[in-house]
Amino acid sequence: MRRTGSGHAALAAIALLLTAMPAWAAIEFYQAVDRNEVGTEDVFQLTVVVVDPPDNAQVQFPAPDDFEVLSSSQSTQRSIEMSGSGPPQIQTVRKHVLMMRANRAGNLTIPPAVLTSGGRTYRTEPIKMTVRKGHVGPPPGQASRQRQQLPDPFRNFPGFGNMPDPFADEEEQEEDPRDPAREDMRIPRGDSDLFLRATLDKKQVYVGEQVTLSLYIYSRVDLSSVDAVTMPKLEGFWSEDVDSPTQLSGEQRIVNGVPYRTYLLRRRAIFPVKSGTLPITPAEADITTGFLFAGHRVHRVSNELNVEVKPLPPGAPKGMSGANVGDWKLSMDVSQTKVELGQPVTVKVILEGSGNVKNVTPPRLEAPAALKVYEPKTSDKVVPNKWRIQGSRVQEYLVMPQRTGSFTLPALEFPYFDPKTGRYEVSRTEPVALTVEPGAGGVASAPAASPTQLADAAAEQKNVLTAGGLRPLRYQARFEEPAAAVWQRPFFVPAVLTPVGLLMALGVVGLVRGRMSREDEGSRNRQRAKAARKRLAEAEKLRGGSSSAFYGEVEKAVLNFLEARLKVPVGGLTRDALEAKLAESGVDAERRQRVRFVLEACDAGRFAPGAEPAARERILDDAAAVMEGWDK
Repeated sequence: MRRTGSGHAALAAIALLLTAMPAWAAIEFYQAVDRNEVGTEDVFQLTVVVVDPPDNAQVQFPAPDDFEVLSSSQSTQRSIEMSGSGPPQIQTVRKHVLMMRANRAGNLTIPPAVLTSGGRTYRTEPIKMTVRKGHVGPPPGQASRQRQQLPDPFRNFPGFGNMPDPFADEEEQEEDPRDPAREDMRIPRGDSDLFLRATLDKKQVYVGEQVTLSLYIYSRVDLSSVDAVTMPKLEGFWSEDVDSPTQLSGEQRIVNGVPYRTYLLRRRAIFPVKSGTLPITPAEADITTGFLFAGHRVHRVSNELNVEVKPLPPGAPKGMSGANVGDWKLSMDVSQTKVELGQPVTVKVILEGSGNVKNVTPPRLEAPAALKVYEPKTSDKVVPNKWRIQGSRVQEYLVMPQRTGSFTLPALEFPYFDPKTGRYEVSRTEPVALTVEPGAGGVASAPAASPTQLADAAAEQKNVLTAGGLRPLRYQARFEEPAAAVWQRPFFVPAVLTPVGLLMALGVVGLVRGRMSREDEGSRNRQRAKAARKRLAEAEKLRGGSSSAFYGEVEKAVLNFLEARLKVPVGGLTRDALEAKLAESGVDAERRQRVRFVLEACDAGRFAPGAEPAARERILDDAAAVMEGWDK
C-alpha cells in the first residue's frame, strides 16, 4: 500500500481548520429569558448569545437595580463544515447564562447587553418583564417554548439547518427520589449565599406514621464548622434520630438553576401522636465560614413546616393502639416444648418490621394457671437506615411449670394499621403445645392430686440444686416459750396514749391554722398542684440514675397533679378509667391524649432500662406540658 502523506501533515491540517475564520462569518449578538412573567420569589434564566465573537470581544452583562444576579455560567460550542471545493467553514457560539431574581413587583425592563470589539459596540434588544409579588409558577411547557423561540445560530450554516438546539439546558442533576429537596425551593433574600433548609419526605400522614425530618445547609461559600444546632421543638410527635453526621460532607445540588453545596446536619424520624395540623418550629444553627483567622460566624434560622395528620380510619380491630402503625410481623420462639418439672422455659415474643419500634408494644403472653409466667425482659434492635426506622422489639418471658401434664400456649395477635395500603391488618402466631414431665428423682405434681398429697410431696423435697433443677425450699422452724404479753409491760399504756394525744394536738393546731388562714378548697388544690410541679423538678435530678426511679417519680408527680386538679384520687385507676374521669371533668381530648401518652411512656420507661438521655428529656418536657394551662 502506498502512503500519500505523513502524520505531521495531518496534524497541521487539523490545527489550520481549528484556527481559521471564514470571511463570511458575521457577529450575531442577542439575549432572551426563559419566561417573561415571574414573581418576586422566583428565579429565572437570562441567556446572552454571541455567534462568531472576535478574540478580543468583551461582553458586559445587564446589571439593573431592579434585578439581582444569583449566578452566572458560560459555555462555548464550535462547528466545522468541510466542503470539497472551498475552504473549511467554522462557526463559534458562546452562551452566557445568568440566574436572576426581581427585587420588586411591576413592569420592569432588563437593559441591553453590550459587546465591544475592535472599537465597535454591539447591543442587544432590551427585554420587558412582568413581575408579580410572591411566587408565580411557569405555565406547563413555557420554558421549552422560550428556548425554541431563540434564534438558531446555525441557521445560515450549510448543512446544519436541522441541528438540535445548542442552548438546551444541561441535564439536571439526578437526586434521590425520596429526597424532599427536589421540591421547588425558595431562596431566601439576604441569605442567598448561605441558608438552612428543613424538609419533610411527607406532608400528609396518619397518626403514628413516620415522617422523616431533614435539616440541610445550602452554601455557596466555604464552610469551616457548625458550632451549634438547635432542632425544632416537636410537640405532638415521638421522635428518634436517624442520621447525625459528625463531619460536614457536601454534595452539589442545583436550586432553581443556582448551584449550591448541601450539607446534611440532622435527620430525624418523627411519629405524630395526634391528628390535625401540627406545626414544626424553625431550627437554628451557628455556622463559621472561611478558614483560620479569616473565619466569620453567622447565625441562620430555617423555615417553618406543617404536617397534616389524618386520624386512623374507623373499624380498628380489638387491642389496636395508636403506635401500631407501619408494617409488622409477629412471631413466637420457645426454647423447648418438652421439659422436666422444675426446669424453666424461655418464650420470646418477637415483633419486627418498620415503624415506631421503641414505642410499639407486643401482645402479652398468656398461659394456663399451671405455668407461672414472670415479667418479661424487653430488648430493642434497630437496623441502620438513613431514611426509615425499622428493627425488632423482643419480650423474653421466663415460664416455670408448676405441675406435670400437657399445656398449650395460646396464639397471639397483633393488630396494626398499614399506611401503604390504608387498611388494618392482624399478624398472628400459632399456638404452642408444651409437655411437662416428672423430673429425675422427683415426684410429679399431678393435676388431680389432693391438697394433702401436694403438701406431702412438697415436704419430701430437699433444698438442693440437682440436675433436675432447683427444688422447692424446705423450711425448719424453732419453737420458743413466748414472753410476757405486750399489754402487761409497763410501757404499753404510755405508748398507746401518746399517739392519741399527738393526734388531738395536731387536730387542734390544724383547726387553728385553718381558721387563721381561712384557706378554701381551691387554695389547697393549688398548693397540691404546686407540690406536684416541685416533685417533677426533683425528678429531673434523677435523669442520669435508675430508669425505674426516674419514671416512677415522673408518674407520681403527674398523678398527684391530676388529683389536685380533679379533687378525686386517681392513683389506682386504669388508663381508660382515668381518661373517662378526665372527660367527666371537662378536660379536652388533646390534653387527655397527652396525659395518657406521658403515663404510657413512664410505664414503658420503667421496663426498658438504659433509655437514652434524650428520651428522658422529652418525657420531662411532655410532663411539664401536661401541667400547663389548667388555670386558663
